Amino acid sequence: MSASAFDHPEARAKATAPEGVHDRLSLRDHIVSVEIGAFQAERDMEQRLSFDVVVEVAAPEADLGDDVDLILSYDRITWAIEHELAAERLNLLETLAERIADRILAEPLAMRVFVRIQKLDKGNGALGVEIERVPGQGDGPVAAARAPVVAFLSNAALSSPHISSWIAQLDALDAPMVLCLDLPKDREAVDLERAQLNIDLLEIEQAAWRLSAEYLALTVAGTRTELDWAMKNQLSVVWAPSKLVLDATDSPDPAPKALACWFAEQWQASRMICFGDTLPMTHTIPTQTVTLDQSEF
Repeated sequence: MSASAFDHPEARAKATAPEGVHDRLSLRDHIVSVEIGAFQAERDMEQRLSFDVVVEVAAPEADLGDDVDLILSYDRITWAIEHELAAERLNLLETLAERIADRILAEPLAMRVFVRIQKLDKGNGALGVEIERVPGQGDGPVAAARAPVVAFLSNAALSSPHISSWIAQLDALDAPMVLCLDLPKDREAVDLERAQLNIDLLEIEQAAWRLSAEYLALTVAGTRTELDWAMKNQLSVVWAPSKLVLDATDSPDPAPKALACWFAEQWQASRMICFGDTLPMTHTIPTQTVTLDQSEF
């Protein structure tokens, strides 16, 4: 049996079926509106995406007894899509397809997956990507890093004579450590809200790079991949917030202290430490406050 490159993934799966009997689950024409795209014109707007997914699963070895817990449920396919769309704003359909495929292939019964994603609102046709993956072919789901300690350094703390001691103590913690910085007091102010957000985030990132230049034990990280890698390797991190904040699906409060709390919630931090200020009481992470006259904490 032959299949055209433009056939539905189900036809392609049948045409390239490996030896043995495999069952197939399929999802057709699953349409979701989401913000995605690499161009500035694609920000702050939603586009319709169409998902077609086929999953080949191992044939059952015994009578299922009509027990839903013994199968790979259809819901796991739509859940994989929803989970990856909610995780962060993405630029590329290719990245989204890979992550969906990896999540589906993490299911014990999944043997092969086809994922086709198309943009329905770009031009006169449907523009998209299709991938085929088997277990072990991709990177697989990213293993969870240890829960980090998130520290917020206020402007007053950054000017404190104790700053070197604090950073040394944070670096010595037996847990991944992420520093979140305050917004410099002399920031540039503009009238356009979106422009102000970008300026503020870049101001924080410049402060992060300045701090890392002064304290070589610190590593600046801004993407999930960078943060994961740094935490797994027990590096002390200064968070560069632009990427995660601008790509977030829940529009976090851009105030620096609120951003630190949002980051801690996102990464399920074990605790927060606030230097020279107090954090808003809108989070669920245990918090320790260090005053400016404390050299140790």
